[in-house]
Amino acid sequence: MATVSEADILDEVLSRALADLHPDAARSLLAFKFEPKTTKQIQRLLQKNNRGTISADERITLEKYLRVGQFIDLLHPKAKMVMREAGAAS
Repeated sequence: MATVSEADILDEVLSRALADLHPDAARSLLAFKFEPKTTKQIQRLLQKNNRGTISADERITLEKYLRVGQFIDLLHPKAKMVMREAGAAS
């Protein structure tokens, strides 16, 4: 049996959920992103992780940010596709 990742599951759910998405809603999804302050914090945590100096609490925080980032990374291409298709239909 193949291993199914969280990204695989989300991709399946999002594909169905976003099938009839209105372009305005897709545009709103593209606005989902981390604030620059948060991006700097994530980079700092990644550097600490790479150096092996990250604490257990920091690692948990980093993993949470990475999971949210992966979710956003799944949303954006689907939203862009909706907008491209709407542009072609106009």
